[in-house]
Amino acid sequence: MAMTVRLPEELDAALDALAERRHTSKHALILEATELLLSSDSKTERATSIAQSVRARYGELLTRLEDA
Repeated sequence: MAMTVRLPEELDAALDALAERRHTSKHALILEATELLLSSDSKTERATSIAQSVRARYGELLTRLEDA
């Protein structure tokens, strides 16, 4: 799917410089950054879910340990 991305001048210049240093295109960098963001967000959601599960299962015990 085609998409137009409008970047502020400073960000566009920084992306140009990074693409040149890495010998790749701005398009490839935007794809990589998007994949990293999605992966990170997914990991954050999983970690939050696990933490909530631990809290539900061991919340009372953790509270008692705080007071010990």
